Amino acid sequence: MSATAPESDRLLRCTRTVRRGLDLERPVARELLLECLASAVQAPSGSNRQAWHFIFVSEPERKLELARLYRSGFQRYEAQLGPTEGDPAAVRLLASARYLAANLERAPWLLVPVQRGRLQADATTQTQAAFWGSILPALWSFMLAARARSLGTAWTTMHLAHEEEAAEILGLPPGRYTQAGLTPIAHLLRPDVGPGPRRPTADVVSFERFSDRAGA
Repeated sequence: MSATAPESDRLLRCTRTVRRGLDLERPVARELLLECLASAVQAPSGSNRQAWHFIFVSEPERKLELARLYRSGFQRYEAQLGPTEGDPAAVRLLASARYLAANLERAPWLLVPVQRGRLQADATTQTQAAFWGSILPALWSFMLAARARSLGTAWTTMHLAHEEEAAEILGLPPGRYTQAGLTPIAHLLRPDVGPGPRRPTADVVSFERFSDRAGA
């Protein structure tokens, strides 16, 4: 990275999924969450509706109930995976994911962002993009703000295999809100988390017309 690159570039390039690097013993002050949320709610939303809500969970029993749903969803996901033994990166990723699944309830906080409304089964691509584009930027902004405060996060969706049960645990009115994911929140064991491995930008960019040089 250039020596003159803005601090925002470092933040964007070093905010990544953290699983094993979460400090599961150190408390996280509620004030830190509210600071991050103040940034999150500046994110754009369709027609500026701001139909979002952010549910922070610290009660041990409630976290355990959400973790139980998460583990069930993860087990289903893992059963669908193909062999990973020949791919060291995949082996490491799976081990990290298993660690989070086994320890999710130990995180000081769990955050479930929700949005008012439900997508219909026949929703158009435009409708879907507008819906998710009105909640996911806010979650990402929260995660960036958390990283700036040496907090780790991991954007997950495994518990959504049991969304109705999770809604009951969270006290959401039936059929009125949509959960957009779940992230643990904890201090980082190491504050110097760096960029993750990514495909070269040359493989994922086109100018004027689509060109799939990487065969993805």
